[in-house]
Amino acid sequence: MAVADDIALIKEQEATLVFPVFDESVAFKIGSAIRDRALAEDLPIIVDIRTFDRPLFYAAMPGSNASNPDWARRKTNVVRRFLKSTYRMVLEQQRPDRSFKPGEGLDISDYVLAGGGFPVTVKGAGVIGVIAVSGLPEREDHSVVVDALCSHLGVDGRELALPPEAK
Repeated sequence: MAVADDIALIKEQEATLVFPVFDESVAFKIGSAIRDRALAEDLPIIVDIRTFDRPLFYAAMPGSNASNPDWARRKTNVVRRFLKSTYRMVLEQQRPDRSFKPGEGLDISDYVLAGGGFPVTVKGAGVIGVIAVSGLPEREDHSVVVDALCSHLGVDGRELALPPEAK
């Protein structure tokens, strides 16, 4: 699949995976579902779910490391600034150094081009937060979040799943 096709599919994910309501209970359900999957599949990830004013859920799985929370923080900053998924930003920017163009004025210590941050969008309110996963290759981090959102929102995940990355 071409990069343009992946970007189009991610835009569809973002437009489809919208919550009627998002609160502490919803964050806990989604975070717990991701945690349960991580335990079942031995995924060495952290899960960080937050609105833009406060954290709502956090879990660190066996095998995750001390850098994962910082990656999640920087992914969260990207979603907050651009209101779209970080993997979409990776594909749109095409910057192998993981930094934004110098003219953007975004410090690498606070912003990173890496997949795994997905906007929490509420119908009628817009993007209010982020679900960030860190610890896997970025396309997989992204897919873990999308799978959990599809399941929670009752959306057929097969319709929105990114295909395996071409080698």
